[in-house]
Order: sequence, then structure tokens, then C-alpha cells
Amino acid sequence: MCQRVCEIGATTNQTLVAFALRGTLFSPDDEDGYMISGSEMAVVDANAEALGVPRKQLMESSGNAVARAVRAVADPGSAVTILAGRGNNGGDALVAARFLDDYDLRVCLLGRAETISSEIARENWTALERAAYDTREVRDSTALALGDPDVVVDAMLGTGISGALREPEASAAAAVNDADGTVVSVDVPSGLDTGRGVLAENAVDPDRVVTFHETKPGLDGLDAPVTVADIGIPAAAREFVERGDLLRLDRASASHKGAHGEVLVVGGGPYTGAPALAAQAALRAGADLVRVACPRPVAAQVQGYSESLIVRPFDGDRLEPQHLDRIADLAARQDTVVVGPGLGAAEPTLAAVRGLLDAVDGTVVVDADALQVVPDAETDATLVCTPHQGELAGMGGPRREDWRDRRDAVASFAADLGATLLVKGRYDIVSNGEQTRVSRTGNPGMTVGGTGDVLAGVTGALAARLAPLDAAAVGAYATGRAGDLAAAGGALLATDLLGTLPEALRR
Repeated sequence: MCQRVCEIGATTNQTLVAFALRGTLFSPDDEDGYMISGSEMAVVDANAEALGVPRKQLMESSGNAVARAVRAVADPGSAVTILAGRGNNGGDALVAARFLDDYDLRVCLLGRAETISSEIARENWTALERAAYDTREVRDSTALALGDPDVVVDAMLGTGISGALREPEASAAAAVNDADGTVVSVDVPSGLDTGRGVLAENAVDPDRVVTFHETKPGLDGLDAPVTVADIGIPAAAREFVERGDLLRLDRASASHKGAHGEVLVVGGGPYTGAPALAAQAALRAGADLVRVACPRPVAAQVQGYSESLIVRPFDGDRLEPQHLDRIADLAARQDTVVVGPGLGAAEPTLAAVRGLLDAVDGTVVVDADALQVVPDAETDATLVCTPHQGELAGMGGPRREDWRDRRDAVASFAADLGATLLVKGRYDIVSNGEQTRVSRTGNPGMTVGGTGDVLAGVTGALAARLAPLDAAAVGAYATGRAGDLAAAGGALLATDLLGTLPEALRR
């Protein structure tokens, strides 16, 4: 296999421009790659698996890279001790053991084998036992005796930790730091929080790090060289939205009402079904509370779609500038606003939308007729726009048939607008001008009216919890997947997606 390996200096003065939003970190690192957080790496791993590259295969490549790192610092016959944790990070090192037969090798598992949390790591531990490698369970880390190895492989903890090391890892890390041999850390040194790029005071102090796919936050500050090993994750795992992206949606067990977002849908007038669909979709996508601001003549009809909706009517038959104070006051108390479903394109309504975008500074999902005011809008709001091809052209955007051409053109237009675009089509293109994602879920039955309103509501709910690009990408993927699930039952209506959305959002 051809491997791309690049070296990062022990200390670097390079400035990293990071896009850190609600747990996501993707930042330009160098001309060859990106810096990627631990949580984002988990998404990419899962997406690679969805694309046909299973985690077991990635672990084999990772383990091979670890073995090469050991060979780079010690000659065959040298004493090597692997200190492995019970997760996938430890599994990478267990694989490495099989590539180090010409070394005096000892493999220490930190804990009992029956508590290994990863199935593939457990398989690799069993493989070492059956092949009569020198394997040992370390059940009391305070009594850990590393001996005097030439190399210690630190594979206790990976990218998913934060804060100071706790036992048994704390005592084991102290023993590693006291050892005279060269310390090679796997992916990150145990004790590095890759969400914040912070190294715990009692973390392992490595002499060398071999990390995978891309560099991680905090590695650039280590006094140790870092090798970035290509383990065969396809570029498509970062470009295409897949089920790994649903990892972003975990809910904390101690959540309270409102923790997962409050959404205001501004719509209705000429049409009543559109705002009701968007609002119900926002609820199905996980928003805790959804309010609908709509003209009073249609408020009862909107309320009739679901007792879970909170309707806030305003006077008149359509949205007009005189309603701005009330709408802006409502918007200021929400996490996201969805504007456009069912509003129509009357000039007073479009003037009101312009005023609303000027008045709010939060996240606004713009859909349907409201999209046409975006190019000339003066706003401090964070905009997520959800046009189809015709609406994009009406905004002055590009028309392209081939999805690759459309991807590049949409990225350029998003950069010009200063907004996140979710351009609907056979391949949905999502871009903020810096990053671009492509979603391929959905089916021809979704050309039926109302599916765009569902997408706007889903995106609005997700934007209350995720960065705008992630919200749009997951929104496109989940809405299309809901359509695929609904289509399995026969003819498709937009309302069918409301029933399949919860399953579509489950990984």
C-alpha cells in the first residue's frame, strides 16, 4: 500500500486558523492536510466504514504505521513494551505487535481482557494470546513494572478524553514517563484533550507520536516529532455526508427542556401547510420547543396540525413590515429562526423579510420565496439558505448539471454570499465557502411538494445544536434518508417524512 507520511516539527510557530463551533474542529494545517479533532475523527472513521472501508481494516493500517514508528527508533532485537488500553487506541497497538516479531516484545493490557470495550480490539488481543505472544493483564497499575525496555508504546487512551488522567491510567503514565526508553504514543499521547488541544499535567510525555489521517489539536505544541500516517481513509469520507455524521447528535443524559433548541418558524399566509410541515419537522428533528409566527387568519389551521406546536399569530393576511417589532422580539428569544415556508412573494412580505434579517443576529434558515432577498440583505445573522436549483439561479447563483461542477460553483457562490448554502438536487451540495459536503440520500419521489419545507425545519432544529455547515449537511442527509424510508411504503407525501425522520436520525 502506498503510504503518505509527513513530519510535523517538534515545535512549530505556524498559525492555525480554526473553525471551532459546538464541538467541531476542522482547521487548515498545511498544504497537505487539515487538523481534525477527536470527535470529528470519529465521524470520518464511521463515514469511511459506511463507504466500505471497515474500522477493522483501518486498524490494520494504523497498527502497521505504529510498527513502522517503532522500527524508526529501535533496531530489531530491541526490547519493546506495548502498554495498551481497552479501546480502539489500544487495538491499534495490539495490531502493531504482530508486525514486531523480530523484537523482544511484551504486550501489557491495562485492565482485564474481558473489559475490552472494542470488539475488534478484543479480537486482536485474542489473536496475540492464541499465537503465544508475551501478553499480560495489568490489573494493578500501581504495581506496573515496565522493566527497562528500549521502546515503550503508549496506547492507553486515544482522542476521546478530557481533563486530568484518572486511575489506572495516571499511575501507568507516571511509570511511562519514568522509563528510560523511547516513548512512542499512538495517535495522541494519553492525556491530550483533542477537543481543546490541551495536554493534562499528568499526561504521557512522548518522544515521538504517530497519528493517523490528519494531525490533531495540541500535537503541534509537543516537544516531540509527529508522524502523520495515511491509513487508507478515502477523501470521500470527509466530502460525502454519511451515517457517521449522525454521531454529532448525541444527547447528554442530564439534558433539560430547551437544551436541544428552540425554533421559530416564520411563515404562512398564502399557504398554511408549509409552515406546519417545517415546524413539525423541527420537532421530529429534536428541537425541544417550536413556535410558529403566522397570520391570524391561518393560525387555527396551523395549530390544528399538531398540539405540540406553539402558535404566535399576528394581524393581517400576510407578513408585512408593521409586524417586524413583534417578530424580531420573538426571534431574539429563539436559538434559530426558519423564515420563508408559505410566506409568498408579495413585495410587502419580502420587505418584511429584509427587515427581519437586518434585525436579528442569530442563526436564520432561509427557504422558499424569502431566498430572493438574501443577495442584497444587510445582516449580522448567520444565514443557512436552502434553495433548489431554480431558486439558486434566482439568487444569482450558478446552474451546473454535473454534481462535481455544481459543488465547486456552489462553494464559490457561498463564499461570495458569506452564507451557508444547502442546494437541493439529486446530490445535495452544502458549502460555506470554506468547506463543502455532498449528500446523496433521497429519491425521485421527493419532488412532491412540501419536502423542502420539511428540510428547512430539520435544518433549523439541527442549527440550534450544531455548526451551520454540520446542521445543513446532517439535515440534507437525514431528510433524504427519511424520504428513502418513506418511499419503501409506496407513494410518497411530504407528511410521510415526519413519521420516518426519527429513524432517519438514528445511527
